[in-house]
Amino acid sequence: MDYISVAIDGPSGAGKSTVARAAAAQLGYVYVDTGAMYRAIGLAVCRKGISGDDTAGIVSILPEITLSITYQNGAQHILLCGEDVSEAIRTPEIAKYASQVSAVPEVRQFLLDTQRDMAKNGNILMDGRDIGTVILPDAPVKIFLTASAEARAQRRFLELREKGQQVTLDEVLRDIRQRDHKDMTRAVAPLRQAEDAVLLDTSDITLEQSIEAVLRIIREKTEENS
Repeated sequence: MDYISVAIDGPSGAGKSTVARAAAAQLGYVYVDTGAMYRAIGLAVCRKGISGDDTAGIVSILPEITLSITYQNGAQHILLCGEDVSEAIRTPEIAKYASQVSAVPEVRQFLLDTQRDMAKNGNILMDGRDIGTVILPDAPVKIFLTASAEARAQRRFLELREKGQQVTLDEVLRDIRQRDHKDMTRAVAPLRQAEDAVLLDTSDITLEQSIEAVLRIIREKTEENS
C-alpha cells in the first residue's frame, strides 16, 4: 500500500506545527513535529550543562539519548529517555539549543532514519526545516509555509505571554531573525524552499484560513498524483 507523505517546511514561528497538527487531524493523518525532536535533544544537552556550540560534547551524549513519540487524544507527546518533555521543550532557551544542535551533522543523522521510518507506516504530515529537501525528498505534497518576521514575532510574543513568560516584542523579533539566519546559513540541510514546494505566506491571513489553505493544497496535490 502506498502511503501519502506531506512535507511542510518553513521558518521558526510561521505556525507550521499548529497548522500541520490541525490539518493532519482533519485528514486522519499522523502528525510528526520534527522540531520537537531537536528540542528534546537540545534539552538533554542543556541538562548536561553542555554548551550549545560544543559539538564534541553534543555528539558524546547521543548514545545516551532515546527518543520516542506517543499520541494521547490525538496530541503528540515527545519522550526523552522515557520522560514526557512536551512542555519542558517549549521555552526560548531550549529553542536556541534546538537551533544549535540541529546544525550538528551527527544529530541530524541520528534522527534521519527515525523520521523516514515514520513515513513508511502510514499517511503522515511532517513539519520542520528540511522535510521536503532532505528527510522526505520524494513526498508527493510539499508546502513551504512562511510569514514575515514581524508577523511571526507578534504571534510568538502573544503565545509566550499567555504562558506567563516575561518577554518583549523586540526580544522575540531579534530571536526570530537570529534563528532565521542560523537556519538558512548552516552548512548542513539549511532552510530553503524545495523546488517543487507550494509557497504559502500566512502573514495576512488567520489561523483558520491557513489551515484551509494547507488542506486545499494537499487535496489538489493528492488528486494530481492519484
